[in-house]
Amino acid sequence: MIRLRPLVLALLMTSTAAVAEGPKLIPMPASIEAKAGTLTIGEGAGIVAGDAGAKTAAKLLAQQVKVVRGLSLASDASTGPIRFVRDASVTGDEAYVLSVDAKGVTIAASGDAGLVHGAMTLAQLLSPDAEVGKPVVLAAMTIRDAPRFKWRGLMIDPARHFVPMPTLCAMVDQLAAQKMNVLHLHLTDDQGWRVEIKRYPELTRIGAWRTPPSAGGAPGEKVGGFYTQAELKALVAYAKDRAITVVPEIDLPGHAQAAVASYPAEVGVLGDRPAVGHDWGVNPWLFSPEDRSMTFIKHVLDELMEVFPSQFIHLGGDEAVKDQWERSPAVQAKMKALGLKTEMQMQSWMIDQLGEYLAKHGRRLIGWDEILEGGLPPSASVMSWRGEKGAVEAANQGHDVVLSPAPILYLDSLQSGRRDEPPGRISNGDAIVPLARLYAYEPAPAGLAPDKAKHVLGAQINAFSEYLVTPQQLEHATFPRLSALAERTWSPGSTRDFDNFVSRLEPQMGRYARAGIAAADSAFAVDFTIAGTRGDALRRGKVPVTLATQTGYGTIRYTLDGKLPTARSKAYAAPLSVKPGVTIRAAAFTTDGRPTAEPRLFETSRAALLRRSSSELVACPDGAIGLRVPLTSEATANTPVFNVNIFDTCTMYPAAPLDVARGFTVDVARLPRHYGLAHDEKALRRHYAVTTYGELVVRTGGCTGPVAGTFPLPNPATSPNRMTFRGTLPQGKGDADICLTFTASMESPFYAVESMQLLEKK
Repeated sequence: MIRLRPLVLALLMTSTAAVAEGPKLIPMPASIEAKAGTLTIGEGAGIVAGDAGAKTAAKLLAQQVKVVRGLSLASDASTGPIRFVRDASVTGDEAYVLSVDAKGVTIAASGDAGLVHGAMTLAQLLSPDAEVGKPVVLAAMTIRDAPRFKWRGLMIDPARHFVPMPTLCAMVDQLAAQKMNVLHLHLTDDQGWRVEIKRYPELTRIGAWRTPPSAGGAPGEKVGGFYTQAELKALVAYAKDRAITVVPEIDLPGHAQAAVASYPAEVGVLGDRPAVGHDWGVNPWLFSPEDRSMTFIKHVLDELMEVFPSQFIHLGGDEAVKDQWERSPAVQAKMKALGLKTEMQMQSWMIDQLGEYLAKHGRRLIGWDEILEGGLPPSASVMSWRGEKGAVEAANQGHDVVLSPAPILYLDSLQSGRRDEPPGRISNGDAIVPLARLYAYEPAPAGLAPDKAKHVLGAQINAFSEYLVTPQQLEHATFPRLSALAERTWSPGSTRDFDNFVSRLEPQMGRYARAGIAAADSAFAVDFTIAGTRGDALRRGKVPVTLATQTGYGTIRYTLDGKLPTARSKAYAAPLSVKPGVTIRAAAFTTDGRPTAEPRLFETSRAALLRRSSSELVACPDGAIGLRVPLTSEATANTPVFNVNIFDTCTMYPAAPLDVARGFTVDVARLPRHYGLAHDEKALRRHYAVTTYGELVVRTGGCTGPVAGTFPLPNPATSPNRMTFRGTLPQGKGDADICLTFTASMESPFYAVESMQLLEKK
């Protein structure tokens, strides 16, 4: 939320200076018509608004301009250069027309949402650069604009890691600023129940708090939190003013552990009371489909509908393994009585019953695409996350759909392979979603019958929070990737110029910064790549280094003398060749000399070239690095991080120069094993241990090569969770992989390599 200083008197200035280029807006409007003339808006300029909706839009404009430009506008003025007007000829609640001429700015719309969207466009026009506090010269123009899709969403997951209410409000501000219109809250899961239900207080007294997993020692203090109904009603109102609908999700029948921990007799299947979950992934606890549980769920929905007036209520339906239902005589009897042959049909019946209940209250059910399995209930809409197949199938059956495929629209996917990225999903590179990849996503999937395209409501990005612990990590994962989806879902389908988008994103990065948003600069940061192997560089005494950014925006400038680069530093034009020992510092700069990202550095000392961090290790043969995890589940720092394959605790140091190295040190961490693998447990690869707690086994020449060292692991209950091992290496020839395998039990905490440093002979 934004607090303003008292507004000052209006100041309106005019200028004949020409504006050199078109407006840098995100998302790009449907049409912009340039006109002759200019208008200057300065400190205290008045905003004239008539009805309540217009006054709300005027207030939002003043708040936003104060943040992104540092100008105070008078939002309740009787005269002034900015006017909000109602115009019934502007069709569509979200459509608007923004006109600028020498006399002023007019924002016309028929609906409240259109007035807000026009206000946010004007706020961007009034913050085209970094000249905070200075008047802005606007070129005369007419913008006619309306969205391509109805659903332009962001899902936030406070169930895994609780998100404070001020952060949710800040996220709403950013959604509104770029014309996104849905905030989907994933309010329940195995790890937490986050919404107050007055009829069932144990849901938050018990279900909102979990004990973190242990890496061998005593468990930590409980963590969690929940939102009161009053807090959520205030959020709904805050979002409504900004033309955003808050859609709640109660996940069922799976992801139910927090609910079952709170009320096992009422909603559980087999009568046991688990602890609130701390394992990420798929866990066995389900809501029962019996009458007692269905009544409970309907009571929850009654209170949920009282808090959230949204048309859609999300009921999950994802990743519900049916083992508990299969083993429950009561559930099997229920299936027989209903004439159902499979547990998936049981889930469809359950979803259909709840969909009918919502429909009687004027609401619509939406769920993840698993609700297609067993037959899609006629009342349901589908949010497709397992690719686009579910969306195509559902839309062709006449159901409304929202596209949200993983990994491309999953914000817990890393946005670069850089070492300084926070934790997230990797999946051997497939789950790395850089900005260009997200921008290229087309929300209208192929395979739809021509008359069914109308069922595609839009698209949504999802910030599942297993690895997003802090508000800053949530913001880093979300922005600026949200800008890309904002454009793909609002702007015409023909708007597909990534380079042009990046040029417009650069001033938006400044707006993020002025709003206090920790947007990632990964797309603009300089990456360093060595051609060939590091062993080759050491042998030649020359290190060939290529510099590049994801976007290619700006001019890369670098230094070799230890100083930070500036706009006057040498411009990068071709791969560098430096002697070992040089530290390269680099950043890309705009034409007016501003850095597009924090400078990054690359060390070329012999020791640095012989070191591999966890990010630079690779998967063992037949394995896959899947996750980038923190030291503990609740770690708030971005480092240390560990790239791991949770199915096989084996990694490799690639292309180690065995003719150069004579020894090594390995920094190791013991991490919590808190992953619900369900039926994927069969994929765990176990390594035979020959000591009590297992060993770290180091082999040269790959994972079938000779053993270079065996290091027994300590008792997890009594030892620190970070340790270092040292050993020697035999004389080798050239480059070969070094394999690092842990043989600890798969039922205990697991181990990961933080870094491996090869040592030369002294």
